[in-house]
Amino acid sequence: MRSFCLSLLATALLAGGMAVPALANPQACADLWTARNEIYKAQGYCFRTKRAIAAFGNAGCQYDDVEDLPLSANDHRVIADIVRQERALRCPR
Repeated sequence: MRSFCLSLLATALLAGGMAVPALANPQACADLWTARNEIYKAQGYCFRTKRAIAAFGNAGCQYDDVEDLPLSANDHRVIADIVRQERALRCPR
């Protein structure tokens, strides 16, 4: 269910994002950042930035490197879609 909802959010943001100007849309960028990091959190990522730690915490984290996360094929696809949209919107990294 979580993956379906995140996939739906990413698809909706991608579809809606095509009509926006090239400059970053702060709310869309925040939504994309949250969606991407929710996937990482669900798989046990140990966040490093103050922003991510404040939003998600590190309780129960197991992986220091996103490359080590046990992501499903769907998670990889959704994350790639989100990252593409973040780049298209020129969201800050």
